[in-house]
Amino acid sequence: MADDRDDVERTTVVETGGGGGGGVLAVVLLIIVVLVLLYIFRDNLGLGGESTNINVPNSIDVNVNNG
Repeated sequence: MADDRDDVERTTVVETGGGGGGGVLAVVLLIIVVLVLLYIFRDNLGLGGESTNINVPNSIDVNVNNG
């Protein structure tokens, strides 16, 4: 029995672009994690609190010795 089917050319398409989304997602997640950790430990790091006390001296003594 002979094969009466016509020959058909087959083409395989391999897509190589668009694979960079995972790296961008990893960077965004890393930034979010760092921001959350900064928010949680803001009191320990001195980034926030109920009050801020700044002590400024009334006078500054400067001694300049010439010669």
